[in-house]
Amino acid sequence: MTIRLLLADDHPVVRAGLRAVLDTEPDFTVVAEAATAERAVELAASEPVDVVLMDLQFGTGMHGSAATAAITARAGAPRVLVLTTYDTDADILAAVEAGASGYLLKDAPPEELAAAVRTAAAGQSALAPAVALRLMDRMRTPAEALTKRELEVLQLVADGLSNQQISKRLFLSQATVKSHLVHVYAKLGVDSRTAAVATAAARRLIRTP
Repeated sequence: MTIRLLLADDHPVVRAGLRAVLDTEPDFTVVAEAATAERAVELAASEPVDVVLMDLQFGTGMHGSAATAAITARAGAPRVLVLTTYDTDADILAAVEAGASGYLLKDAPPEELAAAVRTAAAGQSALAPAVALRLMDRMRTPAEALTKRELEVLQLVADGLSNQQISKRLFLSQATVKSHLVHVYAKLGVDSRTAAVATAAARRLIRTP
């Protein structure tokens, strides 16, 4: 059986490299490419696709996790395999919650990528070993792990947003934003926004600009 693929990445060189690697597999065929997340959503709905290889960051416009959620919400939708350079808890949780069937890092060897595509196409979970380990660590210490919402708030703090801006972005009250930050500080053992961002970035919980 041929597995039909859609490559979604804003870098032409990356897409060309992926196509070159995937074309060596006899049961793969790349049927479409998308340079934006919005275009990936359109193509996933209009083209005969089995697996979408989805980047997370597209420069401008829709995020890869939002595109993943839009694609997987449809009945009979293709599987989405996230292929990214980011291995933070914030990115992983957002992608998994959005419905991604797998999460792989771009430095994965070709044979690991091919295996992940086949696993995702079969409807099973395909996680990079490092990603699986991070998820297992969260499960082992749930009381210490930041929740998805806490990670979202802290990521926006790292991006330079004020509490007021965060409340508007996430449709939360400023009191709720402050409450999330209090919990973040307690879990990370810090007492300021700057220290929280630095500690979370060092632990690869969030990305810093």
